Amino acid sequence: MPFIRPYRPADRAAVGDICVRTADGGGDSRSLYPDLDLMPSIFAWPYVELEPELAFVLDDDAGRAVGYVLGCADTPRFAKRFRDEWLPTVVSRYPEGHEAGTPSGFMVSLLHDPERMVVPELADYPAHLHIDLLPEYQRAGWGRALIDTLFTALAAGGVDAIHLCMVSANTEARAFYDRLGFREIAVPNAVVVTYLGRSTQLD
Repeated sequence: MPFIRPYRPADRAAVGDICVRTADGGGDSRSLYPDLDLMPSIFAWPYVELEPELAFVLDDDAGRAVGYVLGCADTPRFAKRFRDEWLPTVVSRYPEGHEAGTPSGFMVSLLHDPERMVVPELADYPAHLHIDLLPEYQRAGWGRALIDTLFTALAAGGVDAIHLCMVSANTEARAFYDRLGFREIAVPNAVVVTYLGRSTQLD
């Protein structure tokens, strides 16, 4: 029986693989982003390195992570640490302008702009999260359980609200978040992405 546990450094490769296999609108991104370290370097590994206490995985009961929820408690602080502490560790592999004009190049531009995470309209929702599950573990209640685990950790630390950013076209993900009580936050000029937020108090 799968179970949720805190992230361990030995989970790093599995977390990266989950990120890659879900990074294209919830589907496998390997054909879109051939460098398999790129997406984890933006959306997964900075979290487990900078705030490992807010990283939890779904273990398949054989020691392998098959899903995760990753969070940060204070988005502006996280963005600063991303620039000061994380970006220097990957900049030689992904310099500014790397593969410009390609899908990978666009992602590299996001890597170099952690301040994009700091949106004034989200100030009342200081924490944020990323959650991904391998397809065979979806629609079984594990997503809700992972998010509840993160909410419990955040609330214990005095963080009372959280947001996330999702691709607007991912209607399945939006339905999932709606069921969990997330509500849209109006952000000017947010067209391709949608911002959602809610309290970290469990229902």
